[in-house]
Amino acid sequence: MDRRSFLKTSALGGTAAAATTLAAPLYAQGKRTLTMVTAWPRGFAVLDDAATYLNNMVNEMSDGSLTIEKKAPGELVGAFEVFDAVSSGQADMYHAADYYFIGQHPGLAYFTAVPFGGTAQELTNWYLHGGGHDLHNQIGEIFNMKMFLAGNSGSQSGGWFRKEINSAADFNGLKFRMPGLGGKVLGKLGASVQNIPGGELYQALSSGALDGLEWVGPFADERAGFQEVAKIYYTAGFHEPGSGLTASVNLDVFNDLTPAQQKIIEYASMATTHTGLAETLANNGAALA
Repeated sequence: MDRRSFLKTSALGGTAAAATTLAAPLYAQGKRTLTMVTAWPRGFAVLDDAATYLNNMVNEMSDGSLTIEKKAPGELVGAFEVFDAVSSGQADMYHAADYYFIGQHPGLAYFTAVPFGGTAQELTNWYLHGGGHDLHNQIGEIFNMKMFLAGNSGSQSGGWFRKEINSAADFNGLKFRMPGLGGKVLGKLGASVQNIPGGELYQALSSGALDGLEWVGPFADERAGFQEVAKIYYTAGFHEPGSGLTASVNLDVFNDLTPAQQKIIEYASMATTHTGLAETLANNGAALA
């Protein structure tokens, strides 16, 4: 079986790109606007920062001929609905972490992070020079999407807890938020693993609906305010050594863009990856202190 056939047969059914009528793009005097749905609440450090940077870069590099209209969760679709929205054409593109969508295809985990996997630099090396981008697009084609790495949070922290964790046994019965393959590992330890959108985490932790959560790292976590409702923070994490973010464009929409517009999205995504990682690393120390 060749690699493309394997990727297609690995796709988990139910949510693969059912063709629907594409949302009509906005045209005005030769200008085009793409609707981008995101998995991030407005103002969230690192993640919405990356989506905003990508948005602004595309707008500025195209000199206004191609613009992005960014929508937060709930403004068009929910945080975990962005993949299907772009696949079906309800939205033109999304910005999210692809490990949210391992139910659609398990291989998508590798484009965010896998436990004890690649660091941010190693992920970027593989993606740009080791065939990673090609694999990402082969999966994307199954769902009618063109994929780009567009952000990286660096190594993520172990998370916030309402009680100390002294052994693996302490995870048994713990209500903990961790998406992706890391969450499956904690599930094997007996944790009740939750995948809750970022905008709902503060309330869930403060109310006791969660016993703990992992989010990103000191810079993003401080802005989210988790230190106000949980006093135990473990900075070392096994689950995400260097977490990539994805910008995905509906393939029909992408193919309808000019070659120059396609390159703008590609290189704006690359710039977002490097700028986002630098922003995180530059701010983590002060936030942790």
